[in-house]
Amino acid sequence: MTWLMQVLHVDNQTELAWVVFGFSAQLMFTARFLIQWIASERAKSSVMPVAFWYFSLAGGVMLLAYALYRKDPVFVLGQALGVVIYSRNLWLIHASRKA
Repeated sequence: MTWLMQVLHVDNQTELAWVVFGFSAQLMFTARFLIQWIASERAKSSVMPVAFWYFSLAGGVMLLAYALYRKDPVFVLGQALGVVIYSRNLWLIHASRKA
C-alpha cells in the first residue's frame, strides 16, 4: 500500500480511503454520461434516461461528501447545488409518473 500512498501523495490510511472514495465518486458521476450516450444511440435521438439522474445524484452526493471532507468551499457549493437539481428532476419524473 505504501507505493499507492506515495503515488497519490497521502500520508495515512484514512487519507488513502478518502482519495479512493473520491475516485469512485468521480467514476459514478462519469458513468451517467455513458448511460445517456448509450440510451441516445439506441433511440437514435438525444434522450435523458432516468438512470442518468440516479447516477447524477449518487455521484453528486459522494462528491459532496468528499468535498466536505476536503473542506473545499468551492467544490462543496458546486456539488450541493447539483444534488438539489438532480433530486428535483427525480421528484418531477416520479410525480409525472403518478399522475
